Amino acid sequence: MIRFLDDSINRTIKQSKNQKVMKTLKLIPLFMLFVLASCSSVRVNADYDKKVDFNQYKTYAYVKASIDKVEISDLDKKRILNSIDDAMSAKGFSKSNNPDMLISIFTKESERVDVYNNNSWGMGFGWGWNPYWGMNYNRVYSTPEGTLFIDIFDGKSKEMIWQGEGSGYLTKDTNKKDERIKEFVDKILEQYPPIIK
Repeated sequence: MIRFLDDSINRTIKQSKNQKVMKTLKLIPLFMLFVLASCSSVRVNADYDKKVDFNQYKTYAYVKASIDKVEISDLDKKRILNSIDDAMSAKGFSKSNNPDMLISIFTKESERVDVYNNNSWGMGFGWGWNPYWGMNYNRVYSTPEGTLFIDIFDGKSKEMIWQGEGSGYLTKDTNKKDERIKEFVDKILEQYPPIIK
């Protein structure tokens, strides 16, 4: 009788462990999809002066002195400025020598480090002994991540009226830089002009 109870308890424990392993294995593809989606997206944020009437702004120009100080290649600066021009033009704004607003950019780069720790259990087979074996490994991945700030100032008062920020992975692939920078700029400028509630 006692042996029957021991066998029954052991079977229940093994079934419970098997169910946990299967649930964990089912969640891995969902987790990987989340990880891949988070790597490819641009996270944006915007802030603005709530006292400003943004309907008064129709034209813009760049603050050349501050853009010259940005520590990225001149090619990437051109990519950013061209993308801003495209996005602003699509919103009905135009460049001017006597602008209503001034635009400046700022960038920073950092290394994003992700550590994946797998403290899970796998299954094995056997008779009369514990059929489980352990796996424990860590994987470290690093990805260059950049942040682009787009600052907009009132053309007359020179006070900041809006700031947009976008963060995400960077690419060194020259063929993909135009597309990636355009994605950053478009996502950030989706927030401009702000919708005041």
